[in-house]
Amino acid sequence: FVLRVFTSVLVIACPCALGLATPTAIMAGTGKGAENGILIKSGVALETAHKLTTVVFDKTGTITNGKPKVTDLVAVSGFEKAELLRLAASAEKGSEHPLGDAIVAYAAEQGIALGAAQQFEALPGRGISAVVEGEAILLGNEALMAESGIDVKPCLAQAKLFAQEGKTPMLAAYGGRVAGVIAVADTVKEASAAAVEQLRGMGVQVVMLTGDHEATAQAIAKQVGISEVIANVLPSEKAGVIEHLQKEGKTVAMVGDGINDAPALTMAEIGIAVGSGTDVAIESADIVLMRDDLSLVAQAIALSRRTLRIIQENLFWAFAYNTLGIPVAAGVLYLFGGPLMNPMLAAGAMSLSSV
Repeated sequence: FVLRVFTSVLVIACPCALGLATPTAIMAGTGKGAENGILIKSGVALETAHKLTTVVFDKTGTITNGKPKVTDLVAVSGFEKAELLRLAASAEKGSEHPLGDAIVAYAAEQGIALGAAQQFEALPGRGISAVVEGEAILLGNEALMAESGIDVKPCLAQAKLFAQEGKTPMLAAYGGRVAGVIAVADTVKEASAAAVEQLRGMGVQVVMLTGDHEATAQAIAKQVGISEVIANVLPSEKAGVIEHLQKEGKTVAMVGDGINDAPALTMAEIGIAVGSGTDVAIESADIVLMRDDLSLVAQAIALSRRTLRIIQENLFWAFAYNTLGIPVAAGVLYLFGGPLMNPMLAAGAMSLSSV
């Protein structure tokens, strides 16, 4: 009699369901994510994503297509448009920045032959410098011109107007004086506005982070429905911005695609890389979006919330099942004239709890 009761209790109390409750749900969640183009690298990332309160988007290549084109070219007195374009493209030939590529591509479209550039130097967050045909050329923002002592008043108003239109103005100086301004625009991805709306509907704060001029950033943010913008951020400062948000008590996800996003992706609780981005960004991220579709960010958070809810349900039923099953196996019903549980039934009940 004792052996029978002891065996039933031992078999039904086996906590298999507790051991399966979490890993099974995580395995199903990561599998479901992969089916939908969301590569979740670890169970920790899947479990953490449901806590996110803030999602920070990089602008270029993430919210926008990252393939800017030259839209406007304004030369000051003493320079011709074609000459300005030739000098700028000659200098940018050695650049790997999307804005520089846009200028070189536009010059090629116009059939302009480029000159040779020496002493090329990329100045992070400001622009570039080089020597073309024996004279120094600078291409970049107002800060670069100011620190080089270049008076940009002749084209400053035009540059600000371009920025208000959502374009990135690149001031050019040649031979120690301002030569003009080249406006480059990047188009917003079709899914960006819908993705932002989805996240806001889920109660998640959305922030845009960019090195662009404040006016340009605000114009792009307005198009996609983002009200919080952090602009004029140098590549080396992006991780610091994430850290500052975390110190305010926020749980942050960073979404980016470039090499300069990697430190911020690592700093955030969850780093999310766009699959079309650089290898460094993909390697640094916890979640990779296999399609160039930002709505997958909201899907990843929703998947995490759903997975956590299922884990909690699993644990509840595992505890509830054993809480009810063990007293029955121990003979509570027998005390009141009922049957003893057969050990075979206990084994069946234990297996059923796992299922």
